[in-house]
Amino acid sequence: MALERFLNPKNDLAFKRIFGTEKNQDILIHFLNDILKLSKSPIQKIRYLPTVQIPEVAAQRMSAIDVLCEDQDAKRFIVEMQVESEPGFEKRAQYYAAKAYVEQRGKEHDYADLKSITFLAITSHTLFPNKDAYLSQHHMLDIETHEHDLVEFNFAFLELTKFKKKKHELTNLIDKWAYFLKNASKTSEADLKEIVGQDTIIARAFDEISAFNWNEAELRTYDLVDMQRISARAILEGAEAKGRAEGKAEGKAEANVETARNLMKLGIDKAAIAKATGLSLEQLAQLDRS
Repeated sequence: MALERFLNPKNDLAFKRIFGTEKNQDILIHFLNDILKLSKSPIQKIRYLPTVQIPEVAAQRMSAIDVLCEDQDAKRFIVEMQVESEPGFEKRAQYYAAKAYVEQRGKEHDYADLKSITFLAITSHTLFPNKDAYLSQHHMLDIETHEHDLVEFNFAFLELTKFKKKKHELTNLIDKWAYFLKNASKTSEADLKEIVGQDTIIARAFDEISAFNWNEAELRTYDLVDMQRISARAILEGAEAKGRAEGKAEGKAEANVETARNLMKLGIDKAAIAKATGLSLEQLAQLDRS
């Protein structure tokens, strides 16, 4: 099969190459400013921070956080690509944000020194089925006045499953970023000009995942990351299927016991009950004594 012109930016290695490397700080800055709509107070520069901030989680996961950085005002930003559906992901997002917030306070810092945390997640599954918009932002608001007084925690979720626009329907930078993240690997060289237009930063993002700019070793690692994800998904699906089967068997066994008890109360012969429920005569005798 012919190699795709552009690799998949949802691949962990590709995503970090685009947004998590020093040489591509400007791509991350533009991405955050565009998605979070920070035109009034834009990020001007960033400093990358270590992403393994939660050792007990990092020990269990291939990647705890994809990108963690702070801007010129020391405000922190967490960016995570979530490809697989994960129960409780919204709670994990809040946990990570809280953890990053608390970790700011050292011996030389007081509570007044703490800066805001913004958690931005790009997901390949639907988080909020009752919302139509593919991008949602969440803040802590006064429930009466809707004033944004507590400004320390902010969340944004870019749900790619909800993004349906075709390349000729892209009207703004948020559309273009969503299209890039969802459809880059399906994009041809001929489509590129129509998608990118005059947006040089998005052109740079495409360039970073051009297969022609990756050497053989990098491409092998890229494939390995995908294979690991597929393997992890298969293991999870197998465990879930086993759990469902075990639960079904356990439920059937409990139903048989309850049926046997009811039949014994009616004075039905134990041999007939054993045949009907699959329970042994010894098990029926134990039920009779209990």
